[in-house]
Amino acid sequence: MSNMGKPERATQNRVIKLFTDTLDYTYLGKWQDRESNSNIEESQLEAYLTETGYSPDHISCAIHQLRVAAGNTNRSLHENNKAVYGLLRYGVQVKVSAGENTETVKLLDWDSPQKNHFAIAEEVTLKGNHERRPDLVLYVKGLAIGVIELKNSRADIGKAVR
Repeated sequence: MSNMGKPERATQNRVIKLFTDTLDYTYLGKWQDRESNSNIEESQLEAYLTETGYSPDHISCAIHQLRVAAGNTNRSLHENNKAVYGLLRYGVQVKVSAGENTETVKLLDWDSPQKNHFAIAEEVTLKGNHERRPDLVLYVKGLAIGVIELKNSRADIGKAVR
C-alpha cells in the first residue's frame, strides 16, 4: 500500500519511529509549549561534558564561546555556521585563568561517534523575530544539528517551500 496522500502526522510518526527504534535516538517529546527552546540545549550539553570529565569552569567557558559564535549579529548566518562548525569539529580553546595553558574542550566525540548522545524532538517552537516550529529537530549532545520539515504530499511544491 502506498503512503502517498497520507497525513503529514503519519509520516512524522514513521520518521520518529525510524530515529528512535532503528537509529537509537532518544525521543525528547513535543516541545511546542516548552520555554527556552534553543539550538544549544545547555543543560544537556553541560551534562555530557561533565560526564567526559571537564571542569565546570571549562564547560562554562566552552558553552559561552559556542553561544557567542552561534549568535554573532555582526556576521552573516553563513559566517556564524562556519564558526560553529569549527568549534564542533576541532573543539573550543579554553583558558580558565591567567597562567594556565589553553585546553581544548571537545564538544563532540568524532573518534567514537557511538559515545555521543543522539536525540530527536518534535514541534520545537523557536521564538525570535519570527516564531517558527520545525517538525523535527535532531540533537547531538544537546546541539541542534539538523531540522526535518515535512510537507503534505498533496501540497504543491511551491506552496510547501513558501
